[in-house]
Amino acid sequence: DGKIYDAYVIYPRSHTNEANFVEYFVYQIMPDILENKCGYKLCIYGRDIYPGEDTASAIEKRMQKSRRLIILLTHQLINCKEPAYDQHIGLYNALIQNDTKVILLEMERIGTYEKLQESLRFIIKKQGTIKWKEQHTVHPQSPSSKFWKQVRYHMPLTLKSS
Repeated sequence: DGKIYDAYVIYPRSHTNEANFVEYFVYQIMPDILENKCGYKLCIYGRDIYPGEDTASAIEKRMQKSRRLIILLTHQLINCKEPAYDQHIGLYNALIQNDTKVILLEMERIGTYEKLQESLRFIIKKQGTIKWKEQHTVHPQSPSSKFWKQVRYHMPLTLKSS
């Protein structure tokens, strides 16, 4: 299908303590589980988009080459007045052009979704979110945990090379 990545990951980028866990999750846990243990290929801003590249066009190209869009929902992402460019483009592609499936990972208890962008609320109403509760479990890095099974269910099938 001409796609290079199984998913493009959208997450809030900042320098608060909350972001430290989210960045650890994005750069350590997700690649360990989804890439190393399950054979997926992720596109992560800051890892797969290089300094010096035109960020806007790099984001659009990577998204076009991704089968899914994974959005990490956090209070920081919700309370952000202006959505990040990748979130804006990703939701546009998913909803208007209808060419990308979105996987929403609720990283902390959001409660009511009324502060969310209308487009995110629409996706939540249509398909719901996958809630991260792994900090309460013994092995959050186990690909067989309920959370990761749900994520893999929404991911494209992997073509295991023999």
